[in-house]
Amino acid sequence: MMDSNTVLFGVIGDPIRHSKSPIMLNRAFKEKGINCAYAAFHVAPNQLEQAIAGVRGLGFRGLNVTIPHKIEVMALLDELSEGAKAAGAVNTIVNENGRLVGYNTDGIGYVRSLKEEIEPSLTGKTIIVLGAGGAARGIIWALAQENPAAIIIANRTESKASELAASFSLAGKVTSIPWSDLQEACKQADVVINTTSVGMSPNIEKVPLDPSWLRIGSVASDLIYNPLKTEFLKQAELQGCRIHGGLGMFIYQGAYAFEYWTGQPAPVEEMRAVVMESLSIK
Repeated sequence: MMDSNTVLFGVIGDPIRHSKSPIMLNRAFKEKGINCAYAAFHVAPNQLEQAIAGVRGLGFRGLNVTIPHKIEVMALLDELSEGAKAAGAVNTIVNENGRLVGYNTDGIGYVRSLKEEIEPSLTGKTIIVLGAGGAARGIIWALAQENPAAIIIANRTESKASELAASFSLAGKVTSIPWSDLQEACKQADVVINTTSVGMSPNIEKVPLDPSWLRIGSVASDLIYNPLKTEFLKQAELQGCRIHGGLGMFIYQGAYAFEYWTGQPAPVEEMRAVVMESLSIK
């Protein structure tokens, strides 16, 4: 029960009613016995500056930020982490006694999920990233910290892929290829990651590339978690690939936010359980 000592948190976005973050983070606070409360707030683009002022004025300890505010919110903060700068987006804010610090936990959340669930080491691996949007940027930065052999970006608009690759000063480790070269590149790839929305509900029959291009034994990964197993992952599994869905990324980006806010390890399994329950996944 909330009282005058309750520490406040929230998530802002537009739309926001679909968010599972309040269910997940309130369960985490309860599990740890911390007097905190977390809610979802609908914030339109023209209300963002007021919302951030409200965080300062009301003394919220932390905030998650989702579409469409991840980029615009950066200009309203006092400090950005290295990961947020590299990703060019913020999804977590920590209020350090009135000083708002922005982080990006999407990329590190994704990599933590990938390593714990399917591929313990990414060192020396060749990784293909499909898509060149905001999600791809944060994930590429986090992947680069794992010392892979190569990160190859492919996007249907080739210029976006080449621009994104050029923005990483990593001695040629991050490169781009034309979409027409993707089939051949997949023969050498250890991990292929879909960062696009292709295959997301309600268009669940779509796939981002032909799964028959994937090498047997390689990892097919999708950021989408609704549906839990996309058509891309279903077909990749039939091709003999190991598959990795997007639910873990969502759980771990929240876990990192919890840890930044509280300084305590997040109760990851309980967070996962309550989200799966809310999605009616048994």
